[in-house]
Amino acid sequence: MSVPEKFTGYGATDGTGRLSKFQYDPKPFGDHDIDIKISHCGICGSDLHTLYSGWGPTDYPVVVGHEIVGEVVRVGSKVTKFKVGDQAGVGAQCCSCLECETCKAKMEQNCAGSVGTYNSRFPDGSKSYGGYADYERCHEHFAFHIPAGMKNEEAACLLCAGITTFSPFLQHKIGPQHKVGVVGVGGLGHLGVQWSAALGADTTAISHSDRKKEDAAKLGAKHYLNFSDEAQVKAAARTFDFILCTSFAPDMPMDTFLSMLKPRGTFCLVGAPEEPFPMRAFDLIPKNINFCGSTIGSPEEIEYMLKFAQEKGVKTWYEKRPMAEAQKAVDDLKEGKARYRFVLEN
Repeated sequence: MSVPEKFTGYGATDGTGRLSKFQYDPKPFGDHDIDIKISHCGICGSDLHTLYSGWGPTDYPVVVGHEIVGEVVRVGSKVTKFKVGDQAGVGAQCCSCLECETCKAKMEQNCAGSVGTYNSRFPDGSKSYGGYADYERCHEHFAFHIPAGMKNEEAACLLCAGITTFSPFLQHKIGPQHKVGVVGVGGLGHLGVQWSAALGADTTAISHSDRKKEDAAKLGAKHYLNFSDEAQVKAAARTFDFILCTSFAPDMPMDTFLSMLKPRGTFCLVGAPEEPFPMRAFDLIPKNINFCGSTIGSPEEIEYMLKFAQEKGVKTWYEKRPMAEAQKAVDDLKEGKARYRFVLEN
């Protein structure tokens, strides 16, 4: 199959969030690159933050989408990982230097030269464009085989939402000996609950109302905590070893969440508010609380995650939408209508 010189996608030219169909030049094809004919692309909260310049000025025009799956249709002369016809996925990172101490330690996502799958620049200055499109070009190191028996549409959202919530559990060696809380039962949190339960942890879903209590139980949570209920919060004081926070609300009650951690417990933030959020030093100091963040995951972790999901039956709850209706899907996500992800299909 011949690959067009220009790719076609649905992108934005300014911060209004309005998408239009246009053609663009992908990065020059390299010896280690593959071209993927996109079948599916998940819609991520990051897409909205970027379309509206919520995390800082976006480099318009931009084609978002970093939960990309499809068929490999072209391979570079030095590619060893893929062959034409393979099903492959790409997440939120498409390049790093692969030479620094961080990359050699298999923490490529933390490389100072990391290139995001969209709204970023390659070392040669060319722009990266995402998966609301017909094709994706990527270095083979940052593309992943889809396990046999896993549908492309099922795999898509694991490549960002999945690894974003799975990697922290690997980093902190979470298992049956831990009592874990997952704040937020949404696009990220519904996967966080499943990972925690699959790893054997005593898992509590934490939300601001009882609206998602039934869903949380289906996802594997043993317990549910409504943090708007003072009695429930008081009863949970000093009970969690680890809290994974998937919320991106700038007004989240940090004092409430931190009060529920045991001494030397860990609070890990993966949701990214657009504004600074308030936190007092003495919510951390008296209990020696560890406060950390986590960004996506390494290629090694992503490969392991896909196999683990297949083995344990961890699945994204999603609704498919036609790629041509990307605008409607983005608008619906912004309005909170996803349960819990949208996946675009070509």
